[in-house]
Amino acid sequence: MSTPSRITPATTVMQGLAIMLIAMIILPCMDAIAKYMAVYQGMSPGQVTFYRFFFQLVSVLPLLLTTGGLRALKPRRLWFNLLRGVLLAGAALLFFVSVKYMPLADVFAIYFVEPFILTCLSALILREKVGWRRWLAIVIGFGGAMIVIQPSFELFGLTSLLPVFCAFLFACYLLLNRIVGSADTPLAMQTIAGIGGSLFMIVIIAVGHSAGAADFVPSLPHSPLGWVLVIALGTISGYGHLLVVKAFQAAPVSLLAPFHYFEIITGTALGFLIFSEFPTASKWLGIAIIVGSGLFMIWRERQAGLLDNSLESDAV
Repeated sequence: MSTPSRITPATTVMQGLAIMLIAMIILPCMDAIAKYMAVYQGMSPGQVTFYRFFFQLVSVLPLLLTTGGLRALKPRRLWFNLLRGVLLAGAALLFFVSVKYMPLADVFAIYFVEPFILTCLSALILREKVGWRRWLAIVIGFGGAMIVIQPSFELFGLTSLLPVFCAFLFACYLLLNRIVGSADTPLAMQTIAGIGGSLFMIVIIAVGHSAGAADFVPSLPHSPLGWVLVIALGTISGYGHLLVVKAFQAAPVSLLAPFHYFEIITGTALGFLIFSEFPTASKWLGIAIIVGSGLFMIWRERQAGLLDNSLESDAV
């Protein structure tokens, strides 16, 4: 009778690892679609971002109504979840603008300064204790990001810094989750975030287009393939993030956190296969430094017992 009790937790953890790995493979497809729509379909990143949240809402709403009924549309923290959607939409917009002009692998690598920014914000705002080893890892990690950014800055100018601002917005989103916590189901949170993100992008597109910004031109997909891709974009976003939540329910955060860096591998592979992009040797060095510093921080947080479920990621 004792054997099943030992096997079941291990089996559940392995399921969590498998689910997380699947999520880290499919979520970067969302960013590859965004780049494809901008580069080959001529759709502005602002419009792509709107479709990302709109079709996320469309894809998860039936599941929400099936499992929770109409009452599920009234979350306990409506404004908080709408704000989550706004922060995520802002981060996604910056990410999608970045991938329009920059290689996918570069954007992913620079974006992964997010754990460093989150640690800094947690120390400054939440007064969490951060030891000198983690501060050193943060400095080294930002140094790795500069190795990736420097050649991109020469080619793309200030655009190369957009992934950093994207990481900052997402770190603020995670910090907000830590402060407020979660009173609603992940499915309800995804649905309301989809509403908040969609409304936010309608306003941003209107303002950006009236200002004559090319990255905010409103448009419909120009082909059946375009419609398929934008629908897939929102569906991957909605259910990909639910997979991440499911993974965190099955396995410890400290075990799953390193899997986030698998997105760089997937993003690099997609960039090479679809757009013939491949990082240079110096950029690989920067990526290695960022990943190494991030993994060290995860290890230190695990040692200190500081990792908690607030690190669950809603990848951009």
